[in-house]
Amino acid sequence: MSKLSAVHHPVASTGWTGWVSFAGIILIINGVFIGLQGLVALTGPDTYYLSTPRALFIFDAKGWGWWNVALGVLLILTAVGLFSGAAWARIVAVVVAGLSAVVQLMLVPAQPWWSLIVIAIDVLIIFAVIAHGEELRAEKTPPTVNS
Repeated sequence: MSKLSAVHHPVASTGWTGWVSFAGIILIINGVFIGLQGLVALTGPDTYYLSTPRALFIFDAKGWGWWNVALGVLLILTAVGLFSGAAWARIVAVVVAGLSAVVQLMLVPAQPWWSLIVIAIDVLIIFAVIAHGEELRAEKTPPTVNS
């Protein structure tokens, strides 16, 4: 009978671990800002409205506020997981950065420079997390000696 053994290929740490840390810091900052926006919406008026020549739009601020508070907490937890090298955090970080880039594509006509800057940062985050996310975990764990 042959024994099946798990072969561990060591992951070398490169300078890209700094970019993965950068992605985590951006997620924390974004999470704090979004969470604060949500708290402001929860403590402010219940509804906002926008009047246009053809329509009246009414927004429920409480539902939007709770959504932003939850999203802010998710982003902060994802950043903490990313710093520890958790695989789930890398997946969530890529999904969030991808959604952010898609939303920014819709905002290019309104804010072209800001949207392009955010899209570039999102692409950098996605690349760093996908290509080098495992290096952050390898950097945190001490090497083992096999005898």
